[in-house]
Amino acid sequence: MQKPDIQLILTLAALALAGCAETPTPHYDARFGDAVRGAVAQQTVNPEASRNTDPVAGLDGKAAEQTINNYDKSFQTPEKTDLDLSVD
Repeated sequence: MQKPDIQLILTLAALALAGCAETPTPHYDARFGDAVRGAVAQQTVNPEASRNTDPVAGLDGKAAEQTINNYDKSFQTPEKTDLDLSVD
């Protein structure tokens, strides 16, 4: 019973030490996240927009709420079309 316990301990120790090994891909790790940062930068229209404290001029609250409600309702009932798309 003593021998399997020693084998188990040695196996676990070897696995633990393998986890501490240096990564074989340092050139990948050095550039990790570059693609995401590049995509975010390309999708940002105005990087200084958060510094603008001037309020946005546009619709008042009631008109904006009605616009959003109408937009949401447009997806609840499909529009009827007169197109016949059947294949004969």
